[in-house]
Amino acid sequence: MGKNLYTENSIVTETPREFTRRVPSTYLGSSKKNTNLVKEIFANAVDEHAIGHGNKIKIIIDTKTNTYVVEDNGQGFIVNAGIDEDGETILQRSFDKLNTSGKTSADGVYEGTALGLNGIGAKLTNWLSTGLNVITYRDGQFEELDFVDGIFKKRKVGKIKHESGTIVTWHPDPQFFGENITDDALLKSHFEVIAALCPELTIEFTMNGKEMVFSEPGGINAYVDSKVKGKELFSSRFVMDRAIGKDRLNICITYTSDYYENIYAYVNLGLTDAGAHIGAFHTAFVKAVNKYAADVGMLKKNDRNFNNAEIAEGLYVVCNMTTTTAKYDAQNKSRIDDIDAKIINSVVGGDFATWLINNPADAKIIVERALQSRRAREAAQKVKEKIRDAGKVNKKSIFVDLPSKLSDAYPKNKKDRSKCELYIVEGDSAGSSINAVKDSEFQACFPIRGKILCCQKATPDKVLGNAEIANIVKALGLDIDKNDGKLIYDPKKLRYLYIIIATDEDADGYDIALLLLTVFNWLCPELIENGHIYRVHGALFKATFNDGTCVTFHTDAEFESWKKTNQKAYKLARAKGLGELTQDETYEQLVNPETRDLVQLVTDNMEEFNEYLEMFKGFDVGPRRDFLEEHYADYDE
Repeated sequence: MGKNLYTENSIVTETPREFTRRVPSTYLGSSKKNTNLVKEIFANAVDEHAIGHGNKIKIIIDTKTNTYVVEDNGQGFIVNAGIDEDGETILQRSFDKLNTSGKTSADGVYEGTALGLNGIGAKLTNWLSTGLNVITYRDGQFEELDFVDGIFKKRKVGKIKHESGTIVTWHPDPQFFGENITDDALLKSHFEVIAALCPELTIEFTMNGKEMVFSEPGGINAYVDSKVKGKELFSSRFVMDRAIGKDRLNICITYTSDYYENIYAYVNLGLTDAGAHIGAFHTAFVKAVNKYAADVGMLKKNDRNFNNAEIAEGLYVVCNMTTTTAKYDAQNKSRIDDIDAKIINSVVGGDFATWLINNPADAKIIVERALQSRRAREAAQKVKEKIRDAGKVNKKSIFVDLPSKLSDAYPKNKKDRSKCELYIVEGDSAGSSINAVKDSEFQACFPIRGKILCCQKATPDKVLGNAEIANIVKALGLDIDKNDGKLIYDPKKLRYLYIIIATDEDADGYDIALLLLTVFNWLCPELIENGHIYRVHGALFKATFNDGTCVTFHTDAEFESWKKTNQKAYKLARAKGLGELTQDETYEQLVNPETRDLVQLVTDNMEEFNEYLEMFKGFDVGPRRDFLEEHYADYDE
């Protein structure tokens, strides 16, 4: 092995700007969307409101001109102040000098409760933009700065009659984000939540000329109204807004007809997906419910206490905790490592426990729901054991007892299945076609009968009791969790690292694909999150020439582009179902890795994914109807 030696040119010192532009994923994660830049500048405006300055924030996005604007009526920056040895003002340093922030100082203005990235967010937006302009107004004066590619170019100061506040305008650099990649749905969802958490704040959002206003004077209680409409089980929900010292907890708790838990825990207005505060909530909540159930005799002396999984089904919680004690595990503030849980214990362990006593009808719903969940899980356990027993490894083979309809893959190296693919196919006819042309060394095929069970609306015993789902479980080869019957994600045990959904290119086919996503999301959401799920698309159109040759197209755009240059006469036909394809067509369109149209079904935002899944496949038809009505024009053709 050769030895590489350092030279004097091997060590490079980068400025924070240079490093960020070279590795933007350090702060942005894997996302290629510029949405995070909007959220960072917006967060600074929200922080102003949170400490008592400003009641309106405007966001304007024009993707045609690649122009983004965030304007607030907060206190503004001190104009032309704090000039350092480099001649930089406070305003300039806030946009181009790393870790410059007013949110970490000891003067107690923010006291560690800020939403933004504490000295990184504004710089991130500046450094990843081709141009940025910021103008701030305060005390009858203004200061305006221009940056190009994150580098300061000019400053302008003067006197002006204008209300206080700050306006930031920027143009995200396409080399980092592509052209105009903005997740407006994610932004709308974010603005909706912040408006509920800040009931005195109005957010005006204009996206390509379309204006939307987010304002929720009713706070989180009104926000929950809109989210659980039609599926709430309580007659009166628990709502509390309490302060202890410098900490404050605003929380709303209810139960829905869902079979899963929804907890939206915000700390200092920022959404957190896990951590010590959620653990503290679960502990206090379970303790309060168990005590109530025992006190009223719904849990007998010899009954074991409910665990969190049993109580969690249908639980819906939205809360915002304002605290100076939160310690995060990373700069993006998505997980809390440590927090003072005194206020959580007081509100959930005290106020909520009292609410249970004062609302016996709703308390009864919680306990009965937990008892029902316990019975369902016990039934699922029996089914699960049957599946596990049926799938035990044969001592003479490395393969499990596989479903009879599965046409398996047989790699030359039997222990290496890293390239193995599993086609889940709609119908026996399509399954036969794929089996006839697939490469059995790495490709497997399992046909299902039409529409599979919708796991979004099913109890655990129904999911695991479904014959086709049980066969999918056996085929995947993963272990089953003894507590909830779900699969334990382990890529080393997963028999197929590529799971390919093959359904017809029609409404029914797309619906079956969506149903399969509910299956995988229920069994093992990590399969989606880690990019194991794909969909293969057959051709939408086929143009046949007079000599019998043909050309296929997977998209409308593909066909329209071809049509402009084609000079030969042809007959155009809509694609047939997968089962009606010839063997050559099946191989070219669905099976051949070189020619098939394979799309990875993966997300870096499982919360948003679950919201969409609930909207399309949940019990409540209202959001589904609203979505279709809103987007009908987009799909009118």
